[in-house]
Amino acid sequence: MEETSFEVGLIVTASQGSDSLYNYNTVTVVLFTEILKLIVSTALYYKDNSLSSLVHDLGKHSKVLLLYFVPAFLYCLYNNLAFVNLSAFDPTTYYLLLQFRVVVTGIVFQVLFQKKLSGKQWLSLILLTVGCMVKQIDISSLYSSSTVSPTAHSNSLWEFRLSVNALLILVQTVCSCCAGVFNEYLLKGEGANVNIYIQNMFMYINSIVCNAGILLIKGDLYDAFTPDALSSVFAFKVIIIMFNNAAIGIITSFFLKNLNSILKTFASALELMFTAVLCWLLFGIPIYANTMIAISIVSYAVILYSQNPVVNKIKGNTPPEMKPFLSKNGPEN
Repeated sequence: MEETSFEVGLIVTASQGSDSLYNYNTVTVVLFTEILKLIVSTALYYKDNSLSSLVHDLGKHSKVLLLYFVPAFLYCLYNNLAFVNLSAFDPTTYYLLLQFRVVVTGIVFQVLFQKKLSGKQWLSLILLTVGCMVKQIDISSLYSSSTVSPTAHSNSLWEFRLSVNALLILVQTVCSCCAGVFNEYLLKGEGANVNIYIQNMFMYINSIVCNAGILLIKGDLYDAFTPDALSSVFAFKVIIIMFNNAAIGIITSFFLKNLNSILKTFASALELMFTAVLCWLLFGIPIYANTMIAISIVSYAVILYSQNPVVNKIKGNTPPEMKPFLSKNGPEN
């Protein structure tokens, strides 16, 4: 799950057993997701190009293929840690903790692209993080804390303890930020003139190698492909996870090609706000005061950011397959 959305967290949690563990090999799921994305990207490329052109492009841009190993390895860690952390945290807490990637993304973006973020940009990043945190505060539990037993109160978000899982989610956050920004660097830098589908294939080929390596290190390379293991992977809920994550991964590459990782992070965080509204409309889940405050903070952060956005245009000529995705004010040839 290169960029884990709220509904993905719900789907993954729903696929767990009663003990919050998985009845299937999660590394195999990530591996099959990458294979699925590779098949789709190859088919999309082949739709407008010949097989000889595919072989030529793969050989011509072998340097870019090697460079893609870096984000592929980071995404491999991120995707596998997502399953680990979702077995330790509920989706709400998990998604909240991931919002700290906003600030980390800003720092990495500034270092890698050597573009200093302005005070307004930093303020908007911080406000977005605060807004996401406010959204997840359980107001009712704060008022009733005096009547809550010490055992129950220890499970509160405010009592979040530093643990192995906390460190793992920190690692996952850093992997997400570094991989996203480095991927953007390749899309707009070294691979600016490389067909977007070829770049996607480079990413997925390296990801497949990384996940196969994890299976090998764990000693599961054979056991992961036994009939029993495969039957658990191809369960309905698990198939939904693979197809959903494949779609997210492919769409993300188009998003990064024309926008940037900070704006993508804002879009991901805004999803948290829209989720509250949709839950109220569809399921009758009430919207509390903290939700309204959070929506206001995030909305202001987006307005503040839009007044002074980070611009990082694509170098060279715009690939023809990307032109339909460009806005009127987007990168030009």
